[in-house]
Amino acid sequence: MTLSKLHVAVLMGGWSNERPVSLMSGEGVAKALESKGHKVTRIDMDRDVALRLSEAKPDVVFNALHGAPGEDGTVQGMMDLMGLTYTHSGLATSVIAIDKELTKQALVPHGIPMPGGRIVESATIHERDPLPRPYVLKPVNEGSSVGVAIVTDEGNYGNPIAPDAKGPWQEFDRLLAEPFIRGRELTTAVIGDRALLVTELKPKSGFYDFDAKYTDGMTEHVCPAEIPDEITAACKDLALRSHQLLGCKGTSRADFRWDDTQGIEGLFLLEVNTQPGMTPLSLVPEQARACGMEYPDLVEAIIAEALADAGKVAKGGK
Repeated sequence: MTLSKLHVAVLMGGWSNERPVSLMSGEGVAKALESKGHKVTRIDMDRDVALRLSEAKPDVVFNALHGAPGEDGTVQGMMDLMGLTYTHSGLATSVIAIDKELTKQALVPHGIPMPGGRIVESATIHERDPLPRPYVLKPVNEGSSVGVAIVTDEGNYGNPIAPDAKGPWQEFDRLLAEPFIRGRELTTAVIGDRALLVTELKPKSGFYDFDAKYTDGMTEHVCPAEIPDEITAACKDLALRSHQLLGCKGTSRADFRWDDTQGIEGLFLLEVNTQPGMTPLSLVPEQARACGMEYPDLVEAIIAEALADAGKVAKGGK
C-alpha cells in the first residue's frame, strides 16, 4: 500500500524505565516518516498528552512508547476516548500482554508452551526460595528485561536472598517466579499476518538484559538463526498464533528460550511484546530488512494497517 501524505503524531518518551529506548524508537520513526514526505509532530509524552494530541489533530498516531502507561492499555484507552487512530495493539490486548501472568492465562490453554511459575510477594523471598534453584524473578508488567534476576546456587544474592542484595525485589512488591530454562535466546517478529524470521541473541557476557539489548556490541544477532528447520517453523508458528490469540495489531515480537538438548520439547515462549523497539539495534527492523523491507517501508506498513483497521482511507497531510 502506498500511503498518501499524512500528518503523523509520533508519541514517545514518557516516564517508564524504558523512556530512553522509546525516545530512540520515536526519533527513528519520525525521521523515517519525514524521509517519505509525511508531516510529523513529535510528542514527548507528559501529563498534558491528551491536550497536545488534541491540538496536533493528526491523521494517525504512531505509538512509539514502551512500558507503562504507553504499552499497558492506559494511553490506548485515552486515544480510544479521543477517537484517534493509532498504531499497534488496542486497549484489551495491551492490558493482557503487558502482564506476564495474564498472558499465560490467555495463551497456555491454546497449546502455547510457556514456563510454569507463580506470582510471589517480594518480601517472602527473603525467607525462602519460591522455586528450586535455578529460577528467574521478573516484574509482572515490565518489558525489555527490566528488573530480571537469575537466582542460582552460585549467585551472590544470598541463600535465601538477602534483603540488601540488589535486585527487582527492591523495586517491585510482586514478582513472577519461573523455572530457569537453560539454552538459547530466540525471537520472532510478526508484522500483520506474517511471521518474519527467527533471530538468535548471543550476549557477549551474562544474559540478554536491558544493557545487552540496547548497548551496541554487547549482543551478537544471528539472523536468521542457525537452528533446525523444525525449531524455526515452531517459533514462527507460535509467534503468529500468539499474535492472533492476543489480538495484536501492527507488529509484535515473541521471545523464546530453547533448550537445544531437548529438541522441540525444549522450546518455550517467554512473552509477547506488543510495541517492540524501533531503535537502530532493534530486532523487528533487523528482521524486516533481512526480508527485503527497509525501515521507512516498515514504518509505513505499520501505519497502513492502523488506517485499514480503523476503516480509513489515507488522506493528504495537513
